[in-house]
Amino acid sequence: MNTLVHPNDALFKGEKAFPVIPSCEHFAGSEKLILKALQIQDELGPIFDITCDCEDGAAAGQEREHAEMIVRVQQSQANKHKMAGVRIHDYTHPAWRQDVDIFVEGIGNLVAYITIPKSTNAAQVKEMITYIQTKCKEHGIKREIPIHILIETHGALHEVFEIAALPWIQVLDFGLMDFVSGHHGAIPASAMRSPGQFEHRLLARAKSEVVAAALMHGIVPAHNVSLDLKNTVATNSDASRARQEFGFLRMWSIYPTQIQAIVDAMKPNLDEVQDAADILIAAQKAEWGPIQHAGELHDRATYRYYWEVLQKAKVSGISIPAEAEHAFFA
Repeated sequence: MNTLVHPNDALFKGEKAFPVIPSCEHFAGSEKLILKALQIQDELGPIFDITCDCEDGAAAGQEREHAEMIVRVQQSQANKHKMAGVRIHDYTHPAWRQDVDIFVEGIGNLVAYITIPKSTNAAQVKEMITYIQTKCKEHGIKREIPIHILIETHGALHEVFEIAALPWIQVLDFGLMDFVSGHHGAIPASAMRSPGQFEHRLLARAKSEVVAAALMHGIVPAHNVSLDLKNTVATNSDASRARQEFGFLRMWSIYPTQIQAIVDAMKPNLDEVQDAADILIAAQKAEWGPIQHAGELHDRATYRYYWEVLQKAKVSGISIPAEAEHAFFA
């Protein structure tokens, strides 16, 4: 009897697979809000990441204390799922290297990712990533810490394809509000909300460029926040438009009720999950050669697509058909 080969080995052997990470990233700045987010994560399950924020979360003059608090919280039992990242200060802020020093030494093997904001060119991003890599070597951290880059300035958008090609990057985030502010009134404030954020020509262009650059380099494009904090219908609609019209695979949350709305909007539908399970089970039994399913031909190209569907379902909390759960996730 032939040994059944796992999709990761059959479909991506010798190459980098596309990152499969939760579709929602929830921001929290203070210790109280971070602990609350970790509590929600425990209640809902590991279906979203938490970004512990230094850039907007740390009070002026208390940057070290704030970073050390984040290390303490991430090391605590409250961080059960180990799905919390950090956003450090930007390149122009004197504390960004201090942030990196504290986080790499304290949680280098634990932190889910490091987010870099407000870069204005690829050279800045490269310098900051190189510094993170250097500190990892100094502290014996052998893993590649995933890096998330905020694209929210004219310069970063202009060099977005160059930025996306840099090492260790897992996500490109689009930062709407800073990007709009950088246009000196040429984009109206109404475009920070829907439907303007999807329809204004300059914003549609910027979002499309971020997604194209991310996907070209095998990294995840993440959409900006929805400012309507307590309207879950509006958040769900924003996430759905970001996903369906622009190809974003992840979105920020800044209020607890936004989390489930984003996950629901971006998760695969149940019919597609069932199709993915059926096709991949049949493909595995056929040793990953071409098959027919429901009268259609499927091969390695569609297998890759459906394997990503199944993985996204898993990280979104969708129940996987039992045979596929046993074959691929046991």
